[in-house]
Amino acid sequence: MLTIGHPFPEFRSKACNGVTNDDIIEITHESYPGKWKFFLFYPKDFTFVCPTELVEFGKRVRDFADRDTQLIGGSTDNEFSHLAWKQSREDLTALKYPLIAAQKLAGDLGILDPVEHVCLRASFLVDPNGIIQWVNVNNLSVGRSVEEALRVLDAVQSDELCPCNWKKGEKTLKV
Repeated sequence: MLTIGHPFPEFRSKACNGVTNDDIIEITHESYPGKWKFFLFYPKDFTFVCPTELVEFGKRVRDFADRDTQLIGGSTDNEFSHLAWKQSREDLTALKYPLIAAQKLAGDLGILDPVEHVCLRASFLVDPNGIIQWVNVNNLSVGRSVEEALRVLDAVQSDELCPCNWKKGEKTLKV
């Protein structure tokens, strides 16, 4: 699995960015130039834990944008599965970030579950230069914490030494 300090792979993926066929777009490693990118990979569409994460991250999309960060969700499902799933669930219709078809990208990142052959519940924070700055992987059955994702984003962007449980606005460590 790729980790901190590695370049995020070059990729080209179809994505669902709304609830109509016109909302099928293409996203590449060059999309969102100059921005941080927060990738949240999840196992499958039409499941139980995954929508809880996508909806909660969606509620905080403005907080990520305020930190100059683009959210991008993705799984090994294709863009039409993402579209059908979003159309079938009212709580997913309001998502303001794309869901990519990450079949090849998941393999390039090394995040395919060896038994299920789906994305692990993995997060990658990528800086504007395309370098991975944070990685987090949860068991398939355990959802992520949006608060922790934002806390780590703030810490990484602070470019300071941040102690355990540090939150934005608190003192950092001085050496």
